[in-house]
Amino acid sequence: MRFKIETMLWTGDAGTGTLTLIDQTRLPLELAELECVDVDLVWEAIKMLRVRGAPAIGIAAAYGVVLGTQNVAAENREAFFARLQQVADYLAGSRPTAVNLFWALDRMKAKAASLPKELSAAEIHAALLTEAKAIHAEDRAICHAIGRHGAELLKDGSGVLTHCNAGGLATAEYGTALSVFFTCQDQGKKLHVFVDETRPLLQGARLTAWELQQRGIPATLICDNMAGLVMKEGKVQAVVVGADRITANGDTANKIGTYSVAVLAHAHGIPFYVAAPISTFDLKLDTGDTIPIEERAASEITHGFGRRTAPHDMPVYNPAFDVTPARLIKGIITERGIISPVTQENIARALGGI
Repeated sequence: MRFKIETMLWTGDAGTGTLTLIDQTRLPLELAELECVDVDLVWEAIKMLRVRGAPAIGIAAAYGVVLGTQNVAAENREAFFARLQQVADYLAGSRPTAVNLFWALDRMKAKAASLPKELSAAEIHAALLTEAKAIHAEDRAICHAIGRHGAELLKDGSGVLTHCNAGGLATAEYGTALSVFFTCQDQGKKLHVFVDETRPLLQGARLTAWELQQRGIPATLICDNMAGLVMKEGKVQAVVVGADRITANGDTANKIGTYSVAVLAHAHGIPFYVAAPISTFDLKLDTGDTIPIEERAASEITHGFGRRTAPHDMPVYNPAFDVTPARLIKGIITERGIISPVTQENIARALGGI
C-alpha cells in the first residue's frame, strides 16, 4: 500500500473532541503534530501556515467551528448561534485569499440554520461535527476524482512541473495537482516531476519534494528562476498547479510565482493546467482583478528562515499570491471533469447547480 498523508484528524465527540494537524512548518526535517484544543489554536495554525492549502484550510476551519462552539453547547439556542457567528467571523480573518475557507464557514452556518427549531444547542453542535466530517470525507473523494480526470492528460514518460504544494498536505488526501501525479503512478505511468522551490517560504522544496519522495516518484528540485530553462531544454511537457481562488471567467489565484510559470509555459508552447475542486470557484467575482491578495510579513523575505539576507531598512513587497489570467490556462481539472477551453460560459456550464 502506497504512503498516504493524513493532514488532519478529529478525535472524540463534539463536546470534548480535538483536532490534530501535521505542523507543516516543521517539514521536511520533522514530521510533528499539533493538537488543537480550541479555536484560537486553529486560527493560529491557519495564519502561520501550520495548515495550508485551500482545501485543508477549509476543512480545518470547519472543525474550528466545532471547537469554538464547545463552550456554549449546553446553553440556549440564541447564545449558541451568536457564538457560532462570532467564531465564523474570527476564523474568516485568518487568511483572506483561499475561498475554501469562506465556503466551509458558510456551509457550517447554513447547516446550523437548516436544522429543526426544536433541536437543542447540544444537538446542533453534534450536527456541526457531522457536517465537518462530511466536508473532510468529501474532499478526500474529490481529490481522487481530480486525479482520475487529470491523469488522462499526461502521457507515460512525461516531464511535468509544479509550483508550491497542492498535495495531500494541502487537502484531505492525495491533493489536487499532486493527485494527478499520484494517480498516474497508481496507473503505472512513469513521470518525472520538476518541483519549483517556491520562494519565499519554500513550500515546493519543503513539502512537495517531501511528498513525492514518500511516494517514490522521481523528482528534481529547482529554483523558481530555473523553470524557463528546463522548459527550453525540453524536459517539461506539461505544468500542473493548484489554486486558492478561481473567478467566474477562469482567472486563477495561486501561490506567488504561478503567473510567471504560466507565462513561461505559454512562451514555450507547454500546456498549463490548474487542478482544483469546484469549491475553489468564486462566481461572485467576475475577474481576477477583484481577488483579495494577502500580503505577508517583510521578514519572510529579509530573514529567510531566521537569517538576515537583506540590508537593514530595505523596503519589501511580499504578496502571497498572484493571479494567472484564464487565457494562459489550457484547462481546469475539477472533480466533475476538465474545463477546456477556459471560458466563462464553459465554467458556468460545468458548475451548473452549485
